[in-house]
Amino acid sequence: MRALADRVGIRAASLYKHVPDKRALEVALITAGFAEQADAFESVGAGADALDRIGRAYRTWAVAHPHLYRLMTEGELPRADLPPGLEARASLPLVTAVGGDPVRARAAWAFAHGMTILEIDGRFPPDADLDAAWAAGVSAFRGGDPG
Repeated sequence: MRALADRVGIRAASLYKHVPDKRALEVALITAGFAEQADAFESVGAGADALDRIGRAYRTWAVAHPHLYRLMTEGELPRADLPPGLEARASLPLVTAVGGDPVRARAAWAFAHGMTILEIDGRFPPDADLDAAWAAGVSAFRGGDPG
């Protein structure tokens, strides 16, 4: 909390005027992250290539916000503390893009998360074509050939 306060230019004690503790701050950040993701996913719209566009939006957002992405995806999600319906709102575009099947959507999300965290962590070889790997994965969830 002290490091965060230093970073935003206030005293650590002042943070507690806004949030009661570190957990509340984390929940507030996770909430903001899910709302931003929901906005990004909703903005891609529907259509035959919605899954491709959601994948690009997911990857772009996560790579642009790696620390928040980690906070949102590591450890147990504090579902009980999130606003009702937020997690469902963020996942609905993906569920819709895979034909309404929540199991298939979870599998697609697991693929996207794995690709994303490996990219953020620099785990792919320097010559890896990540765009091609994303296209192949998304294509598998669409049931078609890689673009």
